[in-house]
Order: sequence, then structure tokens, then C-alpha cells
Amino acid sequence: MKDILTHEEADLCLDILEETYPDAHCELEHESPFELLVATILSAQCTDVRVNKVTSEIFKKYKRPEDFAEMDIKKLEGLIKECGLFRNKAKNIKASSCVILEDYGGEVPNAISELLKLPGVGKKTANVVASTAFGVPAIAVDTHVFRVSNRIGFVHEKNVADTERALQNKIDKSRWTKAHHLFIFHGRRCCTARNPKCESCTINKICRYYEV
Repeated sequence: MKDILTHEEADLCLDILEETYPDAHCELEHESPFELLVATILSAQCTDVRVNKVTSEIFKKYKRPEDFAEMDIKKLEGLIKECGLFRNKAKNIKASSCVILEDYGGEVPNAISELLKLPGVGKKTANVVASTAFGVPAIAVDTHVFRVSNRIGFVHEKNVADTERALQNKIDKSRWTKAHHLFIFHGRRCCTARNPKCESCTINKICRYYEV
């Protein structure tokens, strides 16, 4: 098994990534916590680019939990069909909208534990919404974060849950949210699943994958 980065190496790696991607941020376009919640649900097994294309039209007319709670499910399915898994996503968006109205006064809850009570909201979605919309420190482990953090050597884990816990232990809590965005930016722009651009990578002198 390859060794993992020391805490000092991990900090240095994040410093370099921050210099490389100073604008790293959530790329799901939204104007409210609720819009972010909808967009994040839609992003499962779908690119942010496609989600943004779909929501740019939807959010022109439908912006609030009331809009989705009252919407006919077939209509909602049609609006989000391009994002894939549309039946399940439509069901969860409509059901979550109803719960937000009934249990949270129409406002998206800001705690991860409460977000997890919403239909179809798993840990990744809860972490994204809590950290991006409310500033709660969190590391949402999506496919990019899982691949990049394990490949570089921040952690060496076999599943998402263990990766999240290991990253929380490796990275200072004040950097959790920023690290999440940095891993995603790096994964999309350099450390791609196939044919990563190792030779031009700014952290290749630290990366355990490049060492091999």
C-alpha cells in the first residue's frame, strides 16, 4: 500500500491548489439555498453543465418550495428529464419541497442533520447545501473528491463514507469546504479519471500517484 501524505504535505498541497484555482467554488448556479438543493439533487450522475442548462430555464418560473410541492409530478419529470434518473429525482424534489413547507416553515434547514431528513437527500447533498449555502464546514465526497483525494494520497480508502471521515481527520476544519471545491476543480481540469495531466500538474512533486 502506498503511504499517504503527512499533515504538512496535505497543507502544502492545498496551498498550491488554492494558488492554482483561486476561483474554486460551487459551479451549480443558484440564487437561494432552495435552488441549490434542487440543483444538487439533479446533479446525481449528471454534470453541473447540464444541470445548469436545465435549471436556468426552470428557475425563471419556479423558485420556491411551493412551486414544486404544487406541481404535477409528470410536469416536473418533463422539466428535469435531461438530467437523467428524472422520475426518482422529481419524486424527491416534490417530497422535499413538501417537508420544507410542513416542517421548516418554507425555509431550507441549515444543519446537516436536518437536511438528511429530506427525501432523497444523502450525505453528499446535505454537505453541499450546508457548506455552500450556510457556511457550515463540510467535505462533500462526490466522484471527483473521492478519486482525487485518494489518488493524490490525502487518504487511502475504499468508499465514500470512509474517505469523508479520513479527510476530516487530515484537513483542518477551517479548510474543509474550500478543499472540497479545490478537489473538484482539480479533478475536472487536471486530475481527470482517464489520462490525468500529470506532467503539467502543479502538485506532481507531492502526489503519490505521480511518484508511482
